[in-house]
Amino acid sequence: MAPRVLIVGASVGGATAAITLRSFGIETIMLEKELSKAKPCGGAVPPAAFREFDLPTSLIDRKVKQCLIVSPSGQETRVPVAGTIPSDDDYVAMVRREVFDSFLRQRAQERGADLIHAQLTGLRVDRRGVVATYRTPSGHEGSVWADVVIGADGAYSPTAKFLGLPHLPRAVAIQERIKLSPDKMARWEETADLYLGYEVSPDLYAWAFPKRDHIAVGIGAGPRHSTAAKQLLTNLKRRLGDALAGGQTILREAHALPMEPRPHMAFDRAMLIGDAAGLVVHTSGEGIYWAMKSGQMAAQTLAEYLDAPSAANLRHYERRWWKQYGTMYRFLRFLQMWGYGNERQMEVFTEMCRNYDVQRLTFDSYMHKQMAPAPWLAQLRMTAEIIASEVRNYLRPRTPIREQLGLTVVEKERMVAAD
Repeated sequence: MAPRVLIVGASVGGATAAITLRSFGIETIMLEKELSKAKPCGGAVPPAAFREFDLPTSLIDRKVKQCLIVSPSGQETRVPVAGTIPSDDDYVAMVRREVFDSFLRQRAQERGADLIHAQLTGLRVDRRGVVATYRTPSGHEGSVWADVVIGADGAYSPTAKFLGLPHLPRAVAIQERIKLSPDKMARWEETADLYLGYEVSPDLYAWAFPKRDHIAVGIGAGPRHSTAAKQLLTNLKRRLGDALAGGQTILREAHALPMEPRPHMAFDRAMLIGDAAGLVVHTSGEGIYWAMKSGQMAAQTLAEYLDAPSAANLRHYERRWWKQYGTMYRFLRFLQMWGYGNERQMEVFTEMCRNYDVQRLTFDSYMHKQMAPAPWLAQLRMTAEIIASEVRNYLRPRTPIREQLGLTVVEKERMVAAD
């Protein structure tokens, strides 16, 4: 019997893994429980994804060419999306996951991957292979055999659970899609907003991202603050004020984000990719590109070792991953802890983003997905400005904007408790 791979989850990571496996002629089955409901997501994708995975730009709703960062006190920093060398790829693509995921899934099927619309109910892995059981939406029970399983099934990953792996610490993201009139949408024609402050996100950030005909307004909250997510979103909408006037909420959605990568992403006859492996970068919470890239890299490694899919062989995938991206992940984790640690640091972070060198290095790294080198003179300039900003904001703290929003005493106490 020809080798067969089962992929649990057929969104961006799973579909990309399937496309890659089919390019090697490997029989591939995707198991996906949800084909119609949109996956909750901010939907920001770097241009690198469209180049590397040969994606049509018709999938893009908006090309964001400017980011507005607003500090807890209301300081604003406008950052042009541009690298050191200007190019046509100086933008952040905004997509809707229901469109983006569907395209990739369809491409995988066109390349020969099979799709089963069902939920994973059981998984057994032994030296002979993998047996998965599932239940379709109509209640039909079935099973499938494979040589290897790839878990591409999100932060709650049933695959990881059946493999006996512990849960990852998770943040929660909640957002509303708000349909606005054309004159209101003009405010976000080529701009995406990021908001900082305890009243909207105690340890991450809040956002307003433009889509084709609506705005995605959302917040991220770490594990200690997930129960306050709805209140944080309410505070964000209050902070946006008249910009959302007359808007119609067409969808509210929430999802979990893993806060740490797993110690191992490959095992005997099993691999994990994307959110299931904890591959969401800190600071931005970006996951789409990393799910696709990990799906591709896992599939390429599997194609090499499909005749002997032991943990020792399949862990070439994770070693290659961390060799290529480990420095970036570690840096962005440090940046999140440094920049979002408290509201004074959020003020420093906002001011830091005005620095020309910071802007160029940030977008060089974002658009090309590799750490951009920082010349020593640029490092000196950035360090001097950061020190000056630290002194400024710690000697004379700015007043948080929530004092101007008229939060109730209970809400203020909740924000203070989050500090």
